[in-house]
Amino acid sequence: MLFISGAEIVFIFFIVLLIFGADKIPTIARGLAKGITQVKQATNEIKSEIQKSADLDPTESIGGDIQKEIKEVKDGFDQLTNSIKRTK
Repeated sequence: MLFISGAEIVFIFFIVLLIFGADKIPTIARGLAKGITQVKQATNEIKSEIQKSADLDPTESIGGDIQKEIKEVKDGFDQLTNSIKRTK
């Protein structure tokens, strides 16, 4: 865990105990746990949004639009050629 040995963790805990006292440590731990939980939730939300946007294939929507335009142009040409054939 971040290259900290057991003795260093005990020393840090001892300093925190001296500074804040035994009655404040549980509230500090709860606050840290809530903060870590919120960060994890935000990270998961960001990951899911990125995954959703990556799952969308932009070529499908572009391809569908192109196919629609091609069909409209073909229909227009068919109508034009039908009207020309009728006038002859």
